[in-house]
Formats: sequence, C-alpha cells, structure tokens
Amino acid sequence: MHLRRVLGLGAAVLATAAGIATGPAPAQAAPIQAAPAPAVAATTLASTIALSNCSASLVRYPSSVSSDRAMMLTNGHCYEGGFLSAGQVLQNRTSSRSGTLLNSSGRSLGTVRADRVLYATMTGTDVTLYRLTSTYATLTSRYGVTALTISASRPTAGAAIDIPSSYWKRIWNCKIDSFVNTLREDQWTWHDSIRYDVNCDTIHGTSGSPIVDASSNQIVGINNTGNDDGQLCTLNNPCEVDANGTTHAYQGQSYGEQTYWFTTCLTSSRTIDLTKSGCLLTKPA
Repeated sequence: MHLRRVLGLGAAVLATAAGIATGPAPAQAAPIQAAPAPAVAATTLASTIALSNCSASLVRYPSSVSSDRAMMLTNGHCYEGGFLSAGQVLQNRTSSRSGTLLNSSGRSLGTVRADRVLYATMTGTDVTLYRLTSTYATLTSRYGVTALTISASRPTAGAAIDIPSSYWKRIWNCKIDSFVNTLREDQWTWHDSIRYDVNCDTIHGTSGSPIVDASSNQIVGINNTGNDDGQLCTLNNPCEVDANGTTHAYQGQSYGEQTYWFTTCLTSSRTIDLTKSGCLLTKPA
C-alpha cells in the first residue's frame, strides 16, 4: 500500500537517484540580547532499520530500561507473512525477521534480528512491533545507538514532523495538517489517522517510517499510506470517511497512524495488555 511498502524490483535503482536528504534548515540566529532556545537535535537516519520491502525503526517505550529487549517498529502491512486480514490481530508470534540498523548518515551498522512479534494489526491502526534478540544496552555498547522513544502523548495539528525512511535513506520534512476520524483503504479501516500537509509527498518504500516530532525528537506516529490515483477507498487509494458515511479522496494525499496508543496498554513490566482499562490498541475479534 502507499500502503507504502515497495512493490517493484526497480526500487533499488530509484533509491540511488533519491540520495540522502538533510534535516530541517537551521533556524535564523536570534538577536544577541535574546536568550537562546534549548537545542533539539535534528532528525537523522540514526536508529532507523532498513527492511527488505519497508522502513522500520529501533524504538523504546518512555518507561523502557537498558536491560529490556530492544524493539523494532514498522507497519502491519510490512509483516513478513503478508497483509493481515481486516480484524486480525497477532500477539506473541514467533518471528525471525531481520533488518539493517543504520547510523545518522544512513550507513549500515549491522544486522538486528527479531524473535517475536509483540503486536501486529492492520485494523484500527497499521503496526507491527517486534522484540529483538538484543537488549538496548547491548546495541548501545556494540553500535553506540539510542532507540527512538515512542511518545506517550497524542500529537497536535500544525506540529512539524520528520519522516526518516531507512529504505530510501531519505528524510521528509512535513507538518501535521489535521486528523481523520476514519480512513479506509480496500478492506482496512483506520481511526484518528494523521493527515500530512499537502506538500508531504511520501512514496512507496516509506511504509513503516517513524513520524518524529521535530520539537521533541520522539515518535508520534508511523507512516503508512497515500492516495496514488484519486480513486475512492481502493488499494493504494485511501479515502476519508465523514461521520455521515460520505467518502472523499484526495490524489497525492499521504497519511500516518498514531503510536501513543501503545503506551495506553502497558503494564508495570512493560508488556502489552489489551484488556487494560483505556487501552486503545485493537483487540482480537
């Protein structure tokens, strides 16, 4: 899908042409008498993970500790078993998925491997969260990396966001335009989806890229789809559904799904409990 995973073998050729984009331009210097604003590191490709068909990232919860197993986040439609059916939810499923961990400039640091799918669905949201075989401490010691933190807060309209794609080794600099209560594509439906500004032209292969809040450098969502042809509610052509059921399609419009939902379902031991009061993640049918 714009479900934006790569569909053709020609993508590797295009990747070379795409090159590596830089982050946001530096802000204009403040007047000498003004107090400088606290510095926030620009988004880079550090801690992103390139998969065979999608982008992914090395992530942690706000409450994660260094001895925890590290985690990898990508889309539900990037799951190695193929697209999940509407209503399907996977939990604690054995996996052997591997990916290439990148540094800030997009160079390979090494291979990371998953041994378990902690959670995956394409219903309500579009995510796969893997448990890796290494701890955060091990990855920091071996590669000097720090996992990206999944924010516990809902993002806000108008916020500047960066979308670093490990597949393309490129960063999109965008803004959150608004939120879509219901977004539909083929058999799948998502809720409270992130609608990007009209100039945010993510492409196939950016599936699974983290949506990073430019001010906090924390993950607020995951990039997942866009309307290719202006069609209504078909594969690669998501549509927005009004409360009265009226559908609208906007060719070229791209979207992502929120990720703070994970933090609403965590136990004190940082495991996902879908029965927890207030948990927003989709439960099995």
